[in-house]
Amino acid sequence: MNKLILISILIGLSIIGAASIVVFSEDSLESQIQKTVYENDFTFYDVEKIKKSLEGKNIFMSTPVAITDHTVSQYCTYFDSKNEQKTVEYCTTTALLNSDDQTIGNLNMGGTTDGPVMALAIIDASPFLNSRYDEVNSVFEIMVETLVCDCWEQRQPGGFDTVKSWIDAASEKYEKSSQTTMKSEITGLDNKRLILEITSSGESYLWTLLVLK
Repeated sequence: MNKLILISILIGLSIIGAASIVVFSEDSLESQIQKTVYENDFTFYDVEKIKKSLEGKNIFMSTPVAITDHTVSQYCTYFDSKNEQKTVEYCTTTALLNSDDQTIGNLNMGGTTDGPVMALAIIDASPFLNSRYDEVNSVFEIMVETLVCDCWEQRQPGGFDTVKSWIDAASEKYEKSSQTTMKSEITGLDNKRLILEITSSGESYLWTLLVLK
């Protein structure tokens, strides 16, 4: 389990070009009250929690590798709510592998050495959009439960009763669209931003989930 194939992130870049963007907000009075109950500022150590949970789904993770050189922006960068590009000074990346020991994507965290401000997972699906449907659902759901809160079914942000239903809606919208990139955003869930992006890279599809503090 020591393979490491890095996939450069595309999250946020679609905002500049033609893309379908859907934003759902959770900033209601009820969600503001419940934020203190579900507050969960994730740390780099949460990678171990994600790793343990993914093993139950037959998805495995390599040992985290730190990226601190000039390539850090390729793996831990994002666009904020004002569409301004943000980079971090410290980034860790791990490879995601299936039960056949094949690399299916990466899970990255970035911020400073004191702690992350972002986390993202990228799943490479080919040749079809839903070629890695089960892996996408498992990785994204476990990320949300570990880094945001185990409260999705209670809160149902955006009207989606599960993370899976959010993914399904995004997949359906993407398949009906003529654009190569689609982004769906949920804000306010435990005071976090969740950005789901699907994009075609020509021969494959990249599924990306970005979690921002």
